[in-house]
Amino acid sequence: MFDINFYMKSYPIRQRLEKGEKIPKEEVLELFESFRSRDPVIYNIETTNACNMTCKMCPRTTKMTREITFLEPEFYENIIKQIKPHSKELWKKWEGFCEKTYGIKPDDEPSENHFFLNIIPKVIQLHGYGDPLLDKNLGFVIKILSKYGFKSYFSCNPANIDIPKTTEMMEHGLDYLKYSFESTDDEIFKDIRGNASNFTEAYKKTLEILEIKKKRNFKTTIIITMIDVGHNEEQREEFKRLKAKFKNSSVYIYLKSEDQQWYREDDTLHEYLEKTGRETPSQQELFYGTNAIHWKEFCKHPWMSMTIKSDGEIHMCMEDYNNEIFLGNGRENSLHDIWNGKLYDKFRRDHFDLNPCIKCNVECEMPKIGEYYGTTKLGERTKLITINNLSEK
Repeated sequence: MFDINFYMKSYPIRQRLEKGEKIPKEEVLELFESFRSRDPVIYNIETTNACNMTCKMCPRTTKMTREITFLEPEFYENIIKQIKPHSKELWKKWEGFCEKTYGIKPDDEPSENHFFLNIIPKVIQLHGYGDPLLDKNLGFVIKILSKYGFKSYFSCNPANIDIPKTTEMMEHGLDYLKYSFESTDDEIFKDIRGNASNFTEAYKKTLEILEIKKKRNFKTTIIITMIDVGHNEEQREEFKRLKAKFKNSSVYIYLKSEDQQWYREDDTLHEYLEKTGRETPSQQELFYGTNAIHWKEFCKHPWMSMTIKSDGEIHMCMEDYNNEIFLGNGRENSLHDIWNGKLYDKFRRDHFDLNPCIKCNVECEMPKIGEYYGTTKLGERTKLITINNLSEK
């Protein structure tokens, strides 16, 4: 989830800044402070940072050094009781905003922007730098979220599908489940996600899940996505082949722009891929762009959502793979106190000041609000690619 009210209220400020209006930094900072909710909103809860994949587009593969942890069952209910879902009235207003601003309606065809605007704002995301399917308590977590009226969602590698466990989660009311396939070829899939990945077996398991869902009339939406790692015609043809594999099913399928493109030029990644005999990313287009709305606009997360990591700590967002920007501990303080505390206040100002001490300025292509006031060109590492709506082709 994220604070859709803040998103809507801050949008006119973004428009004014985009048009070149010189609004004093302190004025915008005060406006954002007045727009944000004093009640915390959780974007995601990282149930675990355990993962058996070595994906070439994920910093976890070579850069994550933190301890592998799992959140204990009793932690979840205490956390979930501290937040609340969006009201129906606010959600209706949000749908109108999305249609007017982005031309995207609730019943439109699947796309990465439809997914971001119509699904992400209303779900508690249960993944981070790990695969939730490796967490034995996941069924319990789904049950707790359903109990308190929250919609649940997580993304995982289909090679890890556990049929009984997935069935249990659908029984408990799992709302959205995403499987990511980057190729329909076993060897290419392994090159992208590592030897633990396998298209043939993963595809069979996915079809089995879809059949169980159909027979038992589960309401879970199964999402199939392909990350645009190739960013070329071959990748688009591969996506067409994937769509054909699910042609007669009820899946929500789309092509997703690659996040964290800064990692393409990381030395640790290239050393690892060369050592393991895997193809390295192209050096010609390290930052090839995005079709994702939220990666084009300035980052709003400091004002509209928080991330809870698998050790119970609160951090800037799910992209903080090593938990470097600490904002609080969910076991020691209430979410309300953390969200309205001094560490969050400083972090919000850091985004305005482009504080070099925060990794957001180096390991993230999402523009920062401070770029409107500094010498850095806004979004210079997040250019919008010219081929639009790839997910619908």
